[in-house]
Amino acid sequence: MAPTKSALKKALKKGYITVNGFIASTATIINGGERIVLTIPEDPTPNKRLIFPLQVLYEDEHLAAIHKPAGIEVSGNKFKTITNALPQNLTPSSLPDATTPQPVHRLDYATTGIVLVGKTHSSIRALNNMFEDKLISKTYYAMAIGKMKPRGTINSDIDGKLSHSDYKVVGSVPSKRFGTLNLVKLHPKTGRRHQLRKHLYSLGNPILGDKEYALEGLILKGKGLYLHAHALNFEHPFTKKKICITDELPEKFHRIFRKKAPHL
Repeated sequence: MAPTKSALKKALKKGYITVNGFIASTATIINGGERIVLTIPEDPTPNKRLIFPLQVLYEDEHLAAIHKPAGIEVSGNKFKTITNALPQNLTPSSLPDATTPQPVHRLDYATTGIVLVGKTHSSIRALNNMFEDKLISKTYYAMAIGKMKPRGTINSDIDGKLSHSDYKVVGSVPSKRFGTLNLVKLHPKTGRRHQLRKHLYSLGNPILGDKEYALEGLILKGKGLYLHAHALNFEHPFTKKKICITDELPEKFHRIFRKKAPHL
């Protein structure tokens, strides 16, 4: 791709450029210090379509929401990504500005839960702007290690940017290995990279299964990361209806509380 204005516009339109983890658009404002990433995915030919069934949680002509399982990237240079799986799992929009479905935000490789998708050029731009303007409320659940206060707010700089997360402990169980395991409900007010993982780690309560932000001797291997994007609430940018999308907790979360973590 030549470094021209037209090439840049094409990359923006196709959702190849992210700013601080969010899909960029021509309306995105750059103030300096942002993390800008250009990712050009492989072009799947008719003989190379990704067959990867996705659970569709919500869909209309403008947008959709899918469940992202652990162990797959939302986008990137790999062939196996959520982005490449979307056309085979969603119904094409019949609107005039329909385009190839594109995720409008990202989840980490190991994180499970809701990914919001735009199906038209106008919806991709609108959802992008809504994320930037903090008009989409996000709820996560995590399994955190160690004793915690019942609720709190975490404010700290991440990559030089102010970040803000609210949390509430909704349940705790004793653990032979980890002392205490807590089911924590989280509301990130900003969208920094690895924000919830870094915030809980900063409290001394890292997320179970996190190998990057972990305390020595408290790494759980082979079970994955216990972080789940549970709910999105927002006003539909076109129908103006209130949208509430939820994705139930994975079984591994319930298993810890059902068995009261005797093997952990």
